[in-house]
Amino acid sequence: MQPFRKPKLCQQLHHLFRFTTTLNLHLPQIKSLSTDSNDPKSSSPLPNPIDAGSSNRKPISLWPGMHHSPATHALWEARSTIFENTINGNSNSNDPHPKSPSQSRTSILYNFSSDLILREQYRNPWNHIRMGKLVEDFDALAGTIALKHCCNEDGSTRPLLLVTAAVDKMVLKKPIRIDADFAIVGAVTWVGRSSMEIQLEMIQSPNAGNPDTSDSPAIVANFTFVARDTNTGKAVPINQVSPETEKERLLWEEAEQGNKLRKKKKEEQKHGENADNARLRALLTEGRIFSDMPALADRDSILIKDTCLQNSFICQPQQRNIHGRIFGGFLMRRAFELAFSTAYVFAGAAPHFLEVDHVDFFKPVDVGSFLRLKSCVLYTELENPARPLVNVEVIAHVTKPELRSSEVSNRFYFTFGVDPEAVKNGLRIRNVVPGTEVEAQKVLERIDAENS
Repeated sequence: MQPFRKPKLCQQLHHLFRFTTTLNLHLPQIKSLSTDSNDPKSSSPLPNPIDAGSSNRKPISLWPGMHHSPATHALWEARSTIFENTINGNSNSNDPHPKSPSQSRTSILYNFSSDLILREQYRNPWNHIRMGKLVEDFDALAGTIALKHCCNEDGSTRPLLLVTAAVDKMVLKKPIRIDADFAIVGAVTWVGRSSMEIQLEMIQSPNAGNPDTSDSPAIVANFTFVARDTNTGKAVPINQVSPETEKERLLWEEAEQGNKLRKKKKEEQKHGENADNARLRALLTEGRIFSDMPALADRDSILIKDTCLQNSFICQPQQRNIHGRIFGGFLMRRAFELAFSTAYVFAGAAPHFLEVDHVDFFKPVDVGSFLRLKSCVLYTELENPARPLVNVEVIAHVTKPELRSSEVSNRFYFTFGVDPEAVKNGLRIRNVVPGTEVEAQKVLERIDAENS
């Protein structure tokens, strides 16, 4: 094994602070991916991506917090020039104008094959990728893209508060190798009045002889961000998006249809049209046996409440974002790690990540907040006995002991698989049943959301 070599600081600074010229946005090491396939100089599909191993310290007034992810460090660096323009009062108040997806397209590169120090920070005990850290990086990159889309042409931006509203899907499409390079690439795909959708793809470098490392995406994720006025907190209009390519138009249409469907479902739920008493009764049948006749309950089933785990912590200033609130990616990482532990204890074997099904951000979390994360196995999918699926819910509560209050700030939903070899060797996954009507309703809502 080659010895670790410390990168030269002057070389890091040179690469980190090169400014873009094509978009005139003054973003260090952030460049849109070229959509011109006829460019003879374009030998790589990822020109000038952010290097996840690069990091440099800014004045403390510009640092949102000291994050443990080197990729997050690099992304904060990339945002800082825009942020400087805003806090120094250099932003102008131009009306929002349409921008193409290519103007916000950004990539970040992970050189795992050569940067052993970087690789070590993303390795879990089973020598696989730490998905929690990767989820954190996805959120950071999505925030950078959102900020870039809202910039003016001179690189300045209005004083907007851009926050993660939801993660609609993050799907693992094929295994990720810890020893191969990969890049995360994303752009704005759809814009409403004050909200935008951002699609991110993780692409791993092809490896000769291994069909699982083709150049097709290993992970596809969809984030929703909303823009608020920093003074009033009210929604503000942002730049519309103008698709240029056929793929961009298809992504826009898909997002538009999804947005209409979500609005329709909200209206149906408001009027009670989704109530399904027969399904609720069927779900609660086994749960009532556990409650009323526990000695006769199905030994292959378990109540939701008996799968729960939780942890609590104080949110520290080192986990804040550029707006002084707790970084959404940090919350997602902590929720993922608790969900993984919940699935691990439930299954009796190390699970593997398949999907972030959905994440809701209801309330911002402030520095100093007392946060409680509560998790449970919501339901299992046992139709294919050789490949059972475990669906985990994590709910985050912001607790204020002085005020005797506790409010839900986030809901996270994850799907994990179980090692097929362990199942072959006799590992049995139990059916999870709700014990209350509230639990049964949550199970039905998640199943319906997945089926839609």
